[in-house]
Amino acid sequence: MDAMTSAVQDEVVGSFVGFSQALRRAGVTSARTEDFVAALGALDPVRRADVYWAGRATLCSSPDDLEIYERLFADWFSGAEVGRIPATDLVTAQAGAAGAGDEAAGTDDIGEVAMLASATEVLRHRDVANLSPREARMVAMMFARLRVRLPRRPSRRREEHHRGVLDVAATVREQLLHAGEPGVLRFRRRRLKPRPVVVMVDVSRSMTPYADHMLRLAHRFSLDPTHRVEVFTMGTRLTRVTRALRLRDPEAALARASEMIPDWSGGTRLGDVFEAFINRWGRRGMARGAVAVIMSDGWERGDPTLLAQQAELLQRLCHVLIWVNPHRGKAGFEPIQSGMAAVLPHVDHVVAGHTFATFEELMEVISHV
Repeated sequence: MDAMTSAVQDEVVGSFVGFSQALRRAGVTSARTEDFVAALGALDPVRRADVYWAGRATLCSSPDDLEIYERLFADWFSGAEVGRIPATDLVTAQAGAAGAGDEAAGTDDIGEVAMLASATEVLRHRDVANLSPREARMVAMMFARLRVRLPRRPSRRREEHHRGVLDVAATVREQLLHAGEPGVLRFRRRRLKPRPVVVMVDVSRSMTPYADHMLRLAHRFSLDPTHRVEVFTMGTRLTRVTRALRLRDPEAALARASEMIPDWSGGTRLGDVFEAFINRWGRRGMARGAVAVIMSDGWERGDPTLLAQQAELLQRLCHVLIWVNPHRGKAGFEPIQSGMAAVLPHVDHVVAGHTFATFEELMEVISHV
């Protein structure tokens, strides 16, 4: 039994060479494959935690490498949320360790490409409307590793900083501590604080294939500890689901939210919904200076003129208005729907929202506005 275990471990360690080479191509030029393999030899190469820390300690040499490493590690070793990684999941294209020269290098390249094209990487670019139930569950698990970074804005309060505006009072106090001798200059800058984010998800019938995944994305925002995120659903009426989505467990959060939504898979009256939000919450401060994220395909059964008026008013209230359309990233897309055409002049950004990869891009857009 010990010989079999050793053989499996050797086979798994061999598969990590391709991971190190992929890091190099991604920009981590300091990746040390020999040290990585040696570290795995002293640990357990079929334990996810051991593999992660061995790679992070030996393959990364600067803070810039860490972000690349985190992303590639999650994609390369996908589907392992618990303690151990099955060797059969990792060893996909390295049946033999024998061989040398160009033939061995060619075999390694084939195995590396096959492993890199993992199920997770493929799913990242699949339209979520066309996923099977099993694939939908896998994508739902992928939301757990999305990095949430809310946009920030300067506040009125100031804090000590290594550069900025000269802090005269602090500089004088510093000199008094040294008996009037010239000392270090002290500076300060405006303190940064999270900018409010308002997410409104269309749950009408035309959005049924996408609404669940968009609510999962809104759930990731709602878990931000600053509680600066508000979430609403839109259909024939407006429903506030912020409190439900603050439950940490995503399935429990979505189940609680669905109980609160009376118009799931119903009609769409975006103009009336926008007007209700602005009159009840927006003018009172929720939308002021916020990043408003509207997730909708733009189908409107009501009056497009009313929708255009309310979209213009919402844009004036908020800091940035972002419209996420699941059809935006598809070939031949044109904003010809009555609702989309009405709001287009008043929207700051129109982004796609039909794949997990586009959700990641949306997170980047929001964090940098």
